[in-house]
Amino acid sequence: MKVIIPLAGKGTRLLPLTKTVPKPLIRVAGRPVMDYVMDQVGQLDVEELIIITGHLKDRVESHVRQHYHYPARFIEQKIQDGTASAIDLARPYVDGPVLIIFVDTLFDADLGLISRVDADGIIWVKEVEDYQRFGVVVTDERRYMKRIVEKPSEPVSKLANIGLYYIRDWRTLFDGITWTRSRPPVNGEYFLTDAFQYMVDQGKKLLAAPVGGWYDCGKVGTVLETNRHLLESGSARRPRPHAQVRVLEPVYVADGVELEDCTIGPNVSIDAGAVVKTSVLRDAIVGERAKVVGSTVEGSMVGDDTEVMGQRLKEMIAAGEELAKAP
Repeated sequence: MKVIIPLAGKGTRLLPLTKTVPKPLIRVAGRPVMDYVMDQVGQLDVEELIIITGHLKDRVESHVRQHYHYPARFIEQKIQDGTASAIDLARPYVDGPVLIIFVDTLFDADLGLISRVDADGIIWVKEVEDYQRFGVVVTDERRYMKRIVEKPSEPVSKLANIGLYYIRDWRTLFDGITWTRSRPPVNGEYFLTDAFQYMVDQGKKLLAAPVGGWYDCGKVGTVLETNRHLLESGSARRPRPHAQVRVLEPVYVADGVELEDCTIGPNVSIDAGAVVKTSVLRDAIVGERAKVVGSTVEGSMVGDDTEVMGQRLKEMIAAGEELAKAP
């Protein structure tokens, strides 16, 4: 089976951090988001990764080649005109069932369901209370998709579409993409969910399968919530004892981090080569080789090679010399 991974987006809700780091390579609990996703893919017999690149494509390609052992093909999406167009770029290389993964979220999904379900495809979903924020999947009594509704004002469904799909009938999928792209775009974009609707309208069965967990990495608040979940679920790494360093678990502290006269935690990750002195960090992620001195950092992210000196950051993103309020 081939796996299509669209990675072309710019991650604008994580600016200025994503000016230099592709969103899927943002680190939580010491590892890039994409690495956690690929851990799950490892349970499958993967023939090839088809990576749709765009923003910072060289960084993405280098990471994939260095860290994953699968054959990989890279295709640049030069025009950012939606998810249907991104997947359409893989059409010449798809000759069988495909798994499609949008890797700006983490999920606990039973991918083994692929071999146990007799359906034309699977859309994984998570039941949520704040359904108004998401595209939700409306199903029949057997949990097959009837339609997807974007950000509904009424509770037509609470099954959020998480961006993980298995398509057994790839031919009808690409027919649906052709149909979608023949219609006027919506705000300049063609959406993959419209191709799924086409499949359903043609009588195809797309099963809505629940995931155990779903953790967003699309903006600062949800990245930090995901970091907290991972730290509480086995990814924590306490530093060796230091005088005048107070640790409030859970935390992740990489090798080569310099800590002096500080309080870190709870829910803090500090990447390799960082320096933290005379500071307080809580609910925060500090990147590689960053320096935080004489500062308080809360609910914030500090990028690689960034210096935070004598500042109070609350719900902020600091990257390079730029500082932005978290959206």
